[in-house]
Amino acid sequence: MVRSSPFGDGSGGTAADAAAEMEWEIRPGGMLVQKRVVRAVTPPPPMVRLRITFRDAKIEVSVGSQGTFLELKKVLEVETGLRPAEQRLIYKGKERENGEYLDRCGVKDRSKLVVVEDPLSRELRNIEMRRNAKLQSAARAISSLCLEVDKLAAQVKTIEKSISTGNKVPELQISGLIELFMRQAVKLDTIPAEGDASFQKTLQAERVQKCVEVLDVLEISNSRLKPVVVTTKWETFDPPSTTHWEFFD
Repeated sequence: MVRSSPFGDGSGGTAADAAAEMEWEIRPGGMLVQKRVVRAVTPPPPMVRLRITFRDAKIEVSVGSQGTFLELKKVLEVETGLRPAEQRLIYKGKERENGEYLDRCGVKDRSKLVVVEDPLSRELRNIEMRRNAKLQSAARAISSLCLEVDKLAAQVKTIEKSISTGNKVPELQISGLIELFMRQAVKLDTIPAEGDASFQKTLQAERVQKCVEVLDVLEISNSRLKPVVVTTKWETFDPPSTTHWEFFD
């Protein structure tokens, strides 16, 4: 084994400098390489089993004894359904901070802790749930209205095709369809919407407006057409009378 030192002959170096020396070894093929130094692996901290009380439930979890209370909260998230920010950990009658270490606070194997839901977090969660419920309700209402607009738009296409071929349609049919579209517009105005639902609401409002504009144009065109008269009266043609009789022998 060959040693090399950055200090030349080794004089004048400190203990720290000596620790920086590299060890070399010669491989069987004659190549000089740096010797691998196998360092001792620090064993992981021992695990402790903790008894947790959450509401009426008793929970037992295992965590590293040198972990923090925040790490414990992350483990308890699966068991309690509460995010770490929504948990308050009580040990020996005192709420513990996220950055505190379990072992330094005296937590040992089979220690008992209590988890309670943070009141503010619970209220924020309830507000979020109510908000999501409103968004879902708005999305369903807009989706239902969209189906109605689709049906009415199909009727507009039918009327447009009829008028384009010169067939007059009843004026009441066009005015009634316009009225139905306006009712859908009123329904849209009453739907509170945010985010994607708001975009869909705007999109449907534009569809309704466009259909009404088309119907207004069709109403004018329809008024210029003459109605097709269909009659079931038959004309009778009588043969001319004659006084000349032919005699056949």
